[in-house]
Amino acid sequence: MSEIIDRTEDKMKKSIAALGEDLKAVRAGRASPALVDQIKVHAYNAQTPLNQVATISAPEARLLVIQPWDKSLLHEIEKAIQKSELSVNPSNDGKVIRLNIPPLNEQRRSDLIKSAKAIAEQSRVAVRNIRRDANEDLKKESKAGRISEDQEKQEAEEVQKLTDKYIKEINGILQNKEAEITEI
Repeated sequence: MSEIIDRTEDKMKKSIAALGEDLKAVRAGRASPALVDQIKVHAYNAQTPLNQVATISAPEARLLVIQPWDKSLLHEIEKAIQKSELSVNPSNDGKVIRLNIPPLNEQRRSDLIKSAKAIAEQSRVAVRNIRRDANEDLKKESKAGRISEDQEKQEAEEVQKLTDKYIKEINGILQNKEAEITEI
């Protein structure tokens, strides 16, 4: 396999990893510390990820507990959660913040599935763009005489196989997320 194929596959793997991270932020029916991964808290004169200023746990299926390492950050964490797109009200008892995750209604499930589909489509577009770039690189190599036309065609087929493989993987990840969202 050529360097172009290796580079292409590496980029596609990174797109899949990014998809996984993006879908973690889409809330399913149960509590998960990943729900608050995207939240930034104003702490120590900087916007800091919540998981870097507190311990986040899910002791029950519908409850998240956030325990800041520095109690003076409780109010800032509470504000950051209220500003987020989570649509939950934090409960602050002076030591920890509790987030009761309500069960999803049909409309909310539908919105979350649309959001997950949009994220997956962005990943499919990214994979197709990687394919396009790889094919352009192969054409340049062929025109420069570094590879033969036959080799260009073989490698373009290999790039297409990689594209199909990763698109299929994206679709599988999306199906799993949809199942997770629709699960009661």
